[in-house]
Amino acid sequence: MEPYDHKKIEKKWQDKWEADQVYKTEDTSSKPKHYVLDMFPYPSGEGLHVGHPKGYIATDIYSRMKRMQGFNVLHPMGWDAFGLPAEEYALKHKVHPREAVEKNIARYKEQLSIIGFDYDWSREVNTTDPAYYKWTQWIFLKLLEKGLAYESHEPINWCPSCQTGLANEDLESGKCERCNSEIEKKPMRQWVLKITDYADRMLKDLDLVNWPESIKISQRNWIGRSEGINFKEKVRGMDIAFEAYDSIPQTFMAQTFAVIAPEHPMVAELVHSTEYEQKILTFVADFKKRKAADKFNVEKEVEGIFTGRFIADPFGTGDLPIWVATFVVLDYGTGFVNCSAHDERDFAFAKKYNIPLRIAMVPEDAARAANVRNLEECYHHDPEGILELPAECKGRKWNEVREDIIKHIEDRGFGKRAVHYKLRDWVFSRQRYWGEPIPVVHCLLCGVVPVSEDDLPLTLPPVEQYQPTGTGESPLANIDEWVNTVCPNCGGAGKRETNTMPQWAGSSWYYLRYIDPKNDTELAAKAKTDYWLPVDMYVGGAEHATRHLIYARFWHKFLVDLGVITTPEPFMQLHNVGMILAEDGRKMSKRWGNVINPDEIVTTYGADSLRLYEMFMGPFENTCAWQTKSILGVRRFLERVWNLRNKVGGGQPTADEERLTHQTIKKVGEDIAAFKFNTAVSAMMIFVNEADKFESIARSTYLTLLQLLAPFAPHIAEELWHELQGLREKQSVHTSSWPSYDATKLASGSHTITVQVNGKVRAQFDTSENLTQSQAEQWAQTLPNIAKWLEGKAVGRTIYIPNKLINIVTLDRP
Repeated sequence: MEPYDHKKIEKKWQDKWEADQVYKTEDTSSKPKHYVLDMFPYPSGEGLHVGHPKGYIATDIYSRMKRMQGFNVLHPMGWDAFGLPAEEYALKHKVHPREAVEKNIARYKEQLSIIGFDYDWSREVNTTDPAYYKWTQWIFLKLLEKGLAYESHEPINWCPSCQTGLANEDLESGKCERCNSEIEKKPMRQWVLKITDYADRMLKDLDLVNWPESIKISQRNWIGRSEGINFKEKVRGMDIAFEAYDSIPQTFMAQTFAVIAPEHPMVAELVHSTEYEQKILTFVADFKKRKAADKFNVEKEVEGIFTGRFIADPFGTGDLPIWVATFVVLDYGTGFVNCSAHDERDFAFAKKYNIPLRIAMVPEDAARAANVRNLEECYHHDPEGILELPAECKGRKWNEVREDIIKHIEDRGFGKRAVHYKLRDWVFSRQRYWGEPIPVVHCLLCGVVPVSEDDLPLTLPPVEQYQPTGTGESPLANIDEWVNTVCPNCGGAGKRETNTMPQWAGSSWYYLRYIDPKNDTELAAKAKTDYWLPVDMYVGGAEHATRHLIYARFWHKFLVDLGVITTPEPFMQLHNVGMILAEDGRKMSKRWGNVINPDEIVTTYGADSLRLYEMFMGPFENTCAWQTKSILGVRRFLERVWNLRNKVGGGQPTADEERLTHQTIKKVGEDIAAFKFNTAVSAMMIFVNEADKFESIARSTYLTLLQLLAPFAPHIAEELWHELQGLREKQSVHTSSWPSYDATKLASGSHTITVQVNGKVRAQFDTSENLTQSQAEQWAQTLPNIAKWLEGKAVGRTIYIPNKLINIVTLDRP
């Protein structure tokens, strides 16, 4: 019997699939469409490690099943190659970024090709290709035309190491997420996109998508919509006014002090020439330094200092002393807040610094209300609390009076209704070379003038030196022959914009270009976007919840408003991929010397083994550690599938075969659809275990196994499929019809099996199958709650009460 030779088989079928264009996608079909998308990679110089393909393997399995189920599948791949990572790699290796990107992409494609993905490479896109970024620039011009792109000179997040401005989404704990440098607030000219104009739509339309609730919560919190009142208030004795935002207008008559954020640009002016000036400026500088060094917890620590200034009697209840307070966030609301006893942080701050308080609400409970002097009973927003102030609302419930309070405030001219967002407009300028040029010209007579759409793409000039300047200007500013140009409006002298777009620009719409990648006259033909959109399944890392996914949704909705596309959301279903750590439990990195190269795994064990192992490691969304020795288990499973062909005989399947087959069809299909790949693999392992016990199996039984296995291990399944059919030019297993199960041939009844480890209940699972002891043991060991109790322990024996209980006994009890 010929042994299983993965090297020979995998190369053979990869060449055959490419030659036959098995995975080429047609734009017109009588079949229903299904668009499956990966978050496309940044092609780093180090190439792929074994953690990178996990999400790609998942979408490959899913898209292969959908194709076999009769769908017209679009499953493309491309490259997100502009931005800081590519430029810094090029600087380090002393090459031009374009040369580095081309080399790195070639390396990535080489690595991906040996894993056997079903990508339609005819649709490949690259964000650094001028034919692609022509349309990124076109979208910017449309944003500018509609008033959604504007120049600003406000202080922005400046990274002194990367020497560029950053959006809030590019920070982690107030530091640059890329280099971990302390961020400075630096006033400079930059381009900004009015993403906040779409905040409400982005919040509302989260109800339309099937995403993990954790991602929806992250987006809601990041957008951070709050509705309240803006109070216009004057500083006593100064020609200064502040706008104070209050999200709880019911408290306005209880406000006894005001606080300002330490980073607020008006702090210095507020305290100028007062006896407190030096102390306050020292306090602010110290706070900024500790915050940047992660030595101050803004959420838990409360510190402040009195400015010596007062808000002049805003409500007829007296002046409000102004304090600098560390709990005020500059980027939320206005950075200036009126405070009362009815906010937990305000209350704690006032108690610490002995600031007088008053109350506007008392608890409804009569016994508690009698003791209104006990402010601890009153500071919180009791939804059943009763208002004491203002007099016009006395005796009414807190949660009923909000709108009347707002009207009361507006009628008396104290303030106006306002909506604020934690989300800030998108800082869209980068003071670097390697990015899309922003297609505008600055003219002394005409101001900012857009480049004509006919002149797109505006390409990056070829340069030898592209190091960042550190001056706040892009390196492009030093290229006179490129910068100096003619104003498209008046024909006079003009200068090109020298800032470039951020890396997120090209990745905000790439899924649209896959639909029509060769179109020279429009971003994508409407007939094609109408057919393919929205993306049905999107897979990638959860770390993009508040950057890429928000940016892409913003651009998508803008393009809907332009009439380019029609679907309200770009991505209907989303699955997050869990990270694969190194064998030492740390993130794979050259720094730690713990990187596992997938090429070596494919050479030694085969691409099919790599694919199966990554799906069998645990639940798809979980983080898990790579163990090379564990791949032997799935390799042996594939060898057992290979050898099982020797049991294939003639005739019809037995009743036991049919039951096992139909149970497995049901389980594998449902698990792939739900991204429960580990239990789908387990089901096929159980199938092979049981089939090995039969004296022979029917040809139809084995063919069904190959169809179920094909999405996971496409090469070995194709080889065996063709061998069993006995025809050289037989239809590919990957274009055969996905098997369907017959519900009448499944075991009747439903069972709940309790799982114990060393006699203690740790989990339960439901099944409609009559499981053998070996089946029950395999099912139990795939459960996350069981796996953690078995980690590092050997299984001694199992005790099984059929369809009721299984107790796994370990050799070394905890």
